[in-house]
Amino acid sequence: MDCFRCWLRVCMTNCPTLIVTVGLPARGKTYISKKLTRYLNWIGVPTKEFNVGQYRRDFLKIYKSFEFFRTDNEEGLKIRRQCALSALSDVHQYLTGGGGQVAVFDATNTTRERRATIVRFAEQNGFKVFFVESVCEDPEVIAANIVQVKLGSPDYINCNTEEAVEDFMKRIECYKTSYQPLDEVLDRDLSYIKVMDVGLRFLVNRVLDHIQSRIVYYLMNIHITPRSIYLCRHGESDLNIQGRIGGDSGLSDRGRDFGQGLRKFIEEQQIKELKVWTSQMKRTIQTAEVLGVPYEQWKALNEIDAGVCEEMMYEEIQDSFPLEFAMRDQDKYRYRYPKGESYEDLVQRLEPVIMELERQENVLVVCHQAVMRCLLAYFLDKGAEELPYLKCPLHTVLKLTPVAYGCKVESVCLQVEAVNTHRTRPEVGS
Repeated sequence: MDCFRCWLRVCMTNCPTLIVTVGLPARGKTYISKKLTRYLNWIGVPTKEFNVGQYRRDFLKIYKSFEFFRTDNEEGLKIRRQCALSALSDVHQYLTGGGGQVAVFDATNTTRERRATIVRFAEQNGFKVFFVESVCEDPEVIAANIVQVKLGSPDYINCNTEEAVEDFMKRIECYKTSYQPLDEVLDRDLSYIKVMDVGLRFLVNRVLDHIQSRIVYYLMNIHITPRSIYLCRHGESDLNIQGRIGGDSGLSDRGRDFGQGLRKFIEEQQIKELKVWTSQMKRTIQTAEVLGVPYEQWKALNEIDAGVCEEMMYEEIQDSFPLEFAMRDQDKYRYRYPKGESYEDLVQRLEPVIMELERQENVLVVCHQAVMRCLLAYFLDKGAEELPYLKCPLHTVLKLTPVAYGCKVESVCLQVEAVNTHRTRPEVGS
């Protein structure tokens, strides 16, 4: 590809994007990289993370000490440079032949020289570049990050905590000697967001397209405050008992019993400043009313719209609309009910809910099966193939607690009997 064609490609709206992290170690770069990758994949933008530290670990096998990261360690510099180039080579393969739209290049990238190399690489291949710099000088946040994340790294598998912390702090000092932060004047032509003190302040420069806008919007909503998100479906409804999908029926007797059980469970949890969200449908509202706490209704949390199939049984759909029934089995995520919605549509509808969940602390979301699947897929990083078949049984609460690079899930069955509404994935060719 010649220079003109590369330049032309960069000028196009939908050319691939390379997200590049910048910052000292233990500043949350990998946390940001993983969350961004998860979010972009969830909204349908094929994204992959390339962690240069992992390339270095794969190359070296055994980590000895911070000495490897000294600026006067020529051998170390050579290996680190080679690992970065190997990662960029894989980025190129992913964005040009691997079906990728966004690649996240997760490394310190602390020098202007390294960043210039990455920009040249992107320009030569027709990629847009967006830098994400994480700046933090709060010693408590840095120490917590080291203990929570870095001590579990393969680098320190044979070290005690004190030795590991001491070595990692020395590693940070090695990077500090050559660190050149993104500069408002010197880097005015670059596209970037600077995240300061884990989201207390932001500096945004030269956002060029909708992908970069969404990245900025997302990063301005996330936080690291410890919290839990509780997801559950409404109590069993009258239409659930009849085996009918959709509709807007009220709760069955067992559904009302679940509401009482949910109230007891929430009280036992002693959750600080819990917010409760429901859909605008009767069965979620009736479930939340029993809790005796304020709740908010979200239209975005309404169940997937089954269109002409609303309030029908699966057997009736198969008899009345055999072609539609077969098409849904072939691609449940993208299949759209006639005059209704697909799971793909539902994900787009739920994006504002995800953004608000990221901003909040403790929240209980009382929702519906398809909605809960979409929310759960976001937090557990599940793809489009798996999402429509995630098990979300009635009368069960899922407690999601964000941890270092993922989410801890606790499933609590409240021991109130209910019908099983889960339909398993059909076998291929059946």
